[in-house]
Amino acid sequence: MLLAVDIGNTFITLGAFRGRRLVKRATLPTKNKTHFYGLKNFISGNTIEDAIICSVVPQATVALAKDLRRLIGTKPYIVGKNIRVPVKNLYHMPNQVGMDRLVNAYAGIKLYKAPLIAVDFGTAITFDVVSKKGEYLGGMILPGLRISLEALAERTALLPRIKLSRPKEFIGKDTRNSMLSGIIYGFAALTDDLSQRIKRLIGKNARVIGTGGNIKLICKYCKKIDVVDRDITLKGLNLIYEAAKCKKY
Repeated sequence: MLLAVDIGNTFITLGAFRGRRLVKRATLPTKNKTHFYGLKNFISGNTIEDAIICSVVPQATVALAKDLRRLIGTKPYIVGKNIRVPVKNLYHMPNQVGMDRLVNAYAGIKLYKAPLIAVDFGTAITFDVVSKKGEYLGGMILPGLRISLEALAERTALLPRIKLSRPKEFIGKDTRNSMLSGIIYGFAALTDDLSQRIKRLIGKNARVIGTGGNIKLICKYCKKIDVVDRDITLKGLNLIYEAAKCKKY
């Protein structure tokens, strides 16, 4: 089995694959000082032969790689370090692209075909655009849903700190629901509009793939998302590992 690890700013997502089938999934808080026992519990009862990591948190990458080596007896692959994403990257400065964004783009190509737009609702919201030729064109980075709510509370005198959830109504009748409606419906409308604008550039047949930790919260409010795939990053890691092992690139 392969252990795929997606290290995000808020959560670490673990996925165990048997072939192309995701058989087990779990999340751990990124900010925990040690993830050893969480990894150990996740791996327990499974024969993990290899591991692959995609990360946007360098310090967590180092710690997790050491833990995995102790637990499975082999050095994990780290995307961007000892294994690459086999997609043509047209960013002006290719090294600036987060590896998770390239992984999502590659997974989108393999699973849903190009052209496509991958929208990841994580700590930040990212739009990643792939041409009909399968080239990574770039994208957009926005503050995530929780960050936006926190900013309202931190930067205003009277707005409260509230938990992210679905609004009860479109036109809020109290402060809490006015904030939630603004965040949820606002970002849904933004997603739909940006998706339409991008399609005018890359082709109207481009599919919009929604993913990330908050995708299930917001997808029902977005009219232009064609496919919801919460685990596209994990699936992409599995596909990248498979391609490398088969020497396809």
